[in-house]
Amino acid sequence: MYEVRKRLEISAAHFLKLDYESKCSEPHGHNWIIDIYLRSETLDQNGMVMDFTLIRKKISDKFDHKIINNVVDFNPTAENIAKYICDELQPFCFRVDVRESADNTASYYKDDDKARVKLL
Repeated sequence: MYEVRKRLEISAAHFLKLDYESKCSEPHGHNWIIDIYLRSETLDQNGMVMDFTLIRKKISDKFDHKIINNVVDFNPTAENIAKYICDELQPFCFRVDVRESADNTASYYKDDDKARVKLL
């Protein structure tokens, strides 16, 4: 089994649609750190699970220096962004960690037997 991790740093803004009062309902920005984990039993013709450049193009180019609400059609919480990224990188992505600040990280794990990871 092969496994790769790609880390991206993205500067982007968003605002949340919440059913309670919060300063996060106002537009604000983060320097997001996104860790993307991919796994495959085989490699492609170039000897890769997925080219790191392709991962960057699919994710960083879509979000970097953007207002995330203008890019996606869902409430852009860190949790929802993590799932979206994982779905965009199928069939190989099994986990995405989205850190919006030093103290706040959300993770999404693809829930199937082949994709389970051991938490440290």
